[in-house]
Amino acid sequence: MKRKIRAALAVGMAALLTMVCGCSSNGSSGKSFTVGICQLAPHTALDAATEGFMDKLTELMEADGYEVKFEEENANGDQPTCATIINQFVSSNADLILANATAPLQAAASATSDIPILGTSISDYGTALDDASMSTVTGRNISGTSDLAPLDQQAAMLQEWFPDAKNVGLLYCSSEANSQYQIDQIKPILEDMGYTCEEYTFTDSNDLSSIVTKAVQESDVIYIPTDNTAADNTGIIANAAIPAKVPVIAGEEGICSGCGVATLSISYYELGETTAQMAYDILVNGEDITKMEIQSAPTLTKKYNADICSQLGLTPPEGYEAIESSEE
Repeated sequence: MKRKIRAALAVGMAALLTMVCGCSSNGSSGKSFTVGICQLAPHTALDAATEGFMDKLTELMEADGYEVKFEEENANGDQPTCATIINQFVSSNADLILANATAPLQAAASATSDIPILGTSISDYGTALDDASMSTVTGRNISGTSDLAPLDQQAAMLQEWFPDAKNVGLLYCSSEANSQYQIDQIKPILEDMGYTCEEYTFTDSNDLSSIVTKAVQESDVIYIPTDNTAADNTGIIANAAIPAKVPVIAGEEGICSGCGVATLSISYYELGETTAQMAYDILVNGEDITKMEIQSAPTLTKKYNADICSQLGLTPPEGYEAIESSEE
């Protein structure tokens, strides 16, 4: 009789443990979390942000005995695909969504008001979310990190390299709201410095070649903001600008590596790491995302493209670091 009672107690205890421990394989109710990652397109900057995010969040989770599973998807530059990917994450009840670039952030914001959303590689959240009154806190289920290097410092860098230039061509994709934001901010700064600025907008890669050709014909120097379409098509830009001996100042290192002479660079890998710490604070520490301030890149570095500078006969000013070649 006593053996039967002990056996029954053991079965009951096992069932209770199964109920308690079994939840660890189901989202944030236990030791395991699922994070959906939607990246707009494959290019150097966005890739680095995703990599930094995954590496750091895995490290943080494993150090405290947690597990994180990533559902990583790439929209390959197609904005409607972002919505499809995000909807899959919402349907599968992901614990958190990482939106890498503006289009994924916009898709995520439209898809859910419940699942925490962290953006990265976003220039300006107010512009991306169509909320001009937004400060450093969204007040929604959205926060994240910004990849925008200070635009006044970028303008000062252009002046440092080309003090005698007169005409600056502002080249960007008109369908990217954050690119328009950057141009609207930097244009008056450059004009106050005495430059004449002309905007050259393209809608996608199909009309980029004709637009950049016109820009280099009419400009002494080209400025390209942090722009995903430009980053995907630096070869087209370089093929027009370099033979014409027109230098490009870029808003980020990926564009500069492909077609520019200099940039005020952030580390997108570090940006991803910063975003991962925010994710950890939300998932493990229970921090309220609606009150989390948007974070900026931790470090800024002046960099130059040694190969293109050599082709154009340019010598970088003091204090610039050469961009490392991606070639083995």
